[in-house]
Amino acid sequence: MTFKSTLKAALFSLLALGAVSGTANAQADAPLLSKVPPGTVLTIGDPETQKALELSGLDKELTFKVNWANISGGPQTSEAFRAKALDVGAVAEIPSIFANWNNLPVRNIAYSEHRYPIANPIYRFGIAPGVNAKSLADFRGKRIAFSPGQAQGTLVLRALRAAGLQKSDVTLIELPSTSDVYPKALASRQVDIAPLGGVNIRRYINQYGPEGASLLEHGLRDDPAHLYAPQWVLDDPAKAAALAEYVGLWARAIEWVNQNPEIWIKEYYVGQQGLSREDGEYLVHLEGEQIVPADWTEVKKRHQETINLLAQELGYEPYSVEQIFDNRFEKLAAAALAKSQ
Repeated sequence: MTFKSTLKAALFSLLALGAVSGTANAQADAPLLSKVPPGTVLTIGDPETQKALELSGLDKELTFKVNWANISGGPQTSEAFRAKALDVGAVAEIPSIFANWNNLPVRNIAYSEHRYPIANPIYRFGIAPGVNAKSLADFRGKRIAFSPGQAQGTLVLRALRAAGLQKSDVTLIELPSTSDVYPKALASRQVDIAPLGGVNIRRYINQYGPEGASLLEHGLRDDPAHLYAPQWVLDDPAKAAALAEYVGLWARAIEWVNQNPEIWIKEYYVGQQGLSREDGEYLVHLEGEQIVPADWTEVKKRHQETINLLAQELGYEPYSVEQIFDNRFEKLAAAALAKSQ
């Protein structure tokens, strides 16, 4: 499917579904309960936090039952939300934006970022062997891997805008940003440029560097991460109270990982993910320190800029960022950290 046909399909879906439903506009302003009612159960798709809570012992502080789901990433999480099989998920910046454009009312309830986002970006642009691209301006005329509706696709749009380029100045090649699809596309010269993340950055340059492959630092923020939940879950007082408790433990789990990199490498990256120790060490260095801001003012400002960018470039209707943040949860993560210190 071409980029043009995908865009047409997305626009048709918007018209058919009425874009953002009235439910999504509901205000989550009912006070949170101070305690989680007995018998409350949450189904949570957040594998990293699950492991961090287990290793740190913080899971013993949960006062409600958790059904852990091995679900991550926007597409899987949104699908589980629609099936009413999941109450909360952990994703990057983009899924909640597109969920509301596709009649799935959700709200962000927790936010984390890198302390040094430019020094510790999530992605680097992989440059195919033999391709000359030393700066974002060199993207002109290139074939770029593009995944609409995902963080990698949004980074491509940000990079073009930062370089003063239009989509018409490049050729966007639709490819799913899963597994090693992008490194293989680069190596086979199916594309000239692709955003790479995680161990794919290290593996790509190690494997194809001798053939002339290279990496390009983009110098842009790409670090937002969220917990988000469907509106119908947040409208349930018992589940909302459980989510409030989970947000606090989620923040403390992030801090525990910051303070225990050796255990995290051994038990999570090597023990659970099956990576080599070298890959684990690389990822810890790549990610740097995660922090939880106590105030969402700048967070929302950047999020609104992303909504506006995607609306303009992909033909969606812009909306206010307030529609997808539940302000009842804004202070909870940082307060939990302060209380535990």
